[in-house]
Amino acid sequence: MTSRYLAIDLGAESGRVMLGTLEGGRIVLEEFSRFSNTPIRDGERMYWNIPALLDGIRAGLAKAGALGQTINSVSADAWGVDYVLLDEAGEIMEPVYHYRDPRTAEGEKNVLTRVDWPTLFEETGIQYMPLNTSIQLGAENPGRLAKAGLLLTIADAFNYLLCGIGKVEVSMASTTQLYNPRTNVWSDCLIDALGFPRSIFPEVAAPATTLGPLKSSLAAETNLSKLNVVSSLSHDTACAVAACPAEGERWAYISSGTWSLMGLEIPEPIITDECRELNFTNESGYGGSIRLLKNIIGLWLVQECRRAWGAQGNEYSYADLAEQAGATEPYVSVLNPSDPRFLAPDDMPQRIADTCRESGQPIPGTPGAIVRCALESLSLLYARTLRESEELVGWRANTVHIVGGGSRNELLNQLTADAANIRVVAGPAEATASGNILVQAIAAGAVKDLAEARQIVRNSFDTKIFEPEPSEAIEEARVRFDQL
Repeated sequence: MTSRYLAIDLGAESGRVMLGTLEGGRIVLEEFSRFSNTPIRDGERMYWNIPALLDGIRAGLAKAGALGQTINSVSADAWGVDYVLLDEAGEIMEPVYHYRDPRTAEGEKNVLTRVDWPTLFEETGIQYMPLNTSIQLGAENPGRLAKAGLLLTIADAFNYLLCGIGKVEVSMASTTQLYNPRTNVWSDCLIDALGFPRSIFPEVAAPATTLGPLKSSLAAETNLSKLNVVSSLSHDTACAVAACPAEGERWAYISSGTWSLMGLEIPEPIITDECRELNFTNESGYGGSIRLLKNIIGLWLVQECRRAWGAQGNEYSYADLAEQAGATEPYVSVLNPSDPRFLAPDDMPQRIADTCRESGQPIPGTPGAIVRCALESLSLLYARTLRESEELVGWRANTVHIVGGGSRNELLNQLTADAANIRVVAGPAEATASGNILVQAIAAGAVKDLAEARQIVRNSFDTKIFEPEPSEAIEEARVRFDQL
């Protein structure tokens, strides 16, 4: 039997609408719409352009409707931490803040004045990041919160805009640092302690929950009259991990894109002093699983370098930069990609040069050298993160699955295998959309469970294996990296 599903996959750089056709134990993906996700900048302030994203989504839905085929459902997934406030009438309260907006400094101060960091972690199991939802809400104007009727995360907000039902799916709720993964409900004691109105936090939906039909106005506009809106897995990382082509239990993953989300899939949260000190996070996934992971600045450094060079009139494709980096001398200089100075958008090549200068290392002087420095440093951070996660669970991973757009970066894949001394399996690049669609298929009864979904991924997509090639240069670089 053939069944079809739509995934609205929203990333930090772009969004798209994907059609997934499931037939004969395989899934085929087709992109119907791709649109930029360009933040609104007002001086130092940064906001998301929700109307523009909705326009891109509507265009994709209209193209899907033009096929004249039955499509079962649609679901949105997106990045975490950011949120939309709706007023009492159900309308969006502008602005919708970007996680890179500088207000997070104020939010951090306000939150930690009321609740200390050990308590935040003990209650939520979520790693400390100054852009967490809890921190951002701590920067909100109390008057604005008082006028709000509902808080929805980004993906859940778009599901709401499609069907009028406002719920937060559990994988996204767990990322807010306001949800208790032990009790599987909002942390009322934490919400009260931070002074947030409890009434704005909606019902938490389980993965694969059917919310309701597409709004009649959108159904008429797009010719999708029988389309249901499903709360699949709202968090893009949860989708990507669900679509890892993994077998067995002892494997690690990296959902590789602007951010790198690296960790292990485990049955229960690990909320210990050691976990807190290592700054790991416990996020909920499909079927009650926990993603023990660390959020790492991923290809953001390379993306920002490319943007800076483009602004100077030097346009490079990612393939160009990878080729130049591959031809550059290895392990000359390393840096810590998690250094807070790299978080905000600015002149990234200059920041990398300054960081190398300050640490007494050679300054990379070409785009290839700068990109190589960024990728090698990222691979060393991956290796350290893997070692730390293995210490927390008490077992060794035998494979790292790299999924998402970053899995196409073969240089980074090989560097990761080398630095971590582990087999790397790269692909699929479309893991997020695939996971979103396959969980919708579970909701529809077309797929039995997550094990069958992962088998479908293995049947449908090619992967590439990278075996480790350790060297003395890597070990010397690791020593320098660990001293940063």
